[in-house]
Amino acid sequence: MSAVVESSIADGVAVLTLNRPERLNAWTAQMEREYFDLLEECGASAEVRAIVVTGAGRGFCAGADMQDLQGISDTAAGADSSAAAGNGAGQKRNGAERAPGQKSDGAGRPASERRPQTLPLSIPKPILAAINGPCAGIGLVQALMCDLRFAAADAKLTTAFARRGLVAEHGISYVLPRLVGPARALDLLLSGRVVLGSEAAQLGLVNRALPSEALMDEALAYARELAVRCSPASMATMKRQVYADLERPLAEALAEADRLMLESFTRPDFAEGVASFVERRDPSFAPVAG
Repeated sequence: MSAVVESSIADGVAVLTLNRPERLNAWTAQMEREYFDLLEECGASAEVRAIVVTGAGRGFCAGADMQDLQGISDTAAGADSSAAAGNGAGQKRNGAERAPGQKSDGAGRPASERRPQTLPLSIPKPILAAINGPCAGIGLVQALMCDLRFAAADAKLTTAFARRGLVAEHGISYVLPRLVGPARALDLLLSGRVVLGSEAAQLGLVNRALPSEALMDEALAYARELAVRCSPASMATMKRQVYADLERPLAEALAEADRLMLESFTRPDFAEGVASFVERRDPSFAPVAG
């Protein structure tokens, strides 16, 4: 089975490329496993200081593969018919019994064993999505789970769920309002309308909208700047702070920030950061692995 996510590492930056260009990089169970495996490998690698995620060809990720969605629909219809007949048919998958209603990830593994779509938020390295083209449904979810997003100005983004008879899946109802506010989030979710990268930047859905021909150069330049000039330990701590503080009262967030600040004064990165500034040179920060 060929890889559907490609990876490369240079100058401290890992580039992960969703690689089903003939299907606009439509999401499958195999792609999910490979992508999450690579993210975890990058998180544990001392060689990687920043991660860029993009799509091969002219798309980022056009959402779930329609063949998979059709299979889910057919399986659900079959399960309903079997339940109505009372014969328990449709409860066996790959020779194994599963409880009624228990789902699979498409690879014979119970859905409860799948890693959550929020996994990128737990990776201790900054992750930047370079949205080079169509980005829909679970593809948009993957982009939103990255820490930063650059988009081609003419890239098409859509939640799509309402137009497929689905709901706000995979935590997008949590992430999206925190990026653009509840009213704009509901607009994007209820209508399923397409927004271009330029509008997405105005809404706050992406950090930057760029000419398509400049997208990867700009994304890589930004990631390399992080890799060269920013403390990996500082970035890992800040990422944890930001996501944890979404659920903390201000007083708790302030107390934790004060504790971490005092702790940082004792660490080698602080001394190196000051010395490199005084000596007008690039810093030499230790890597973070795991």
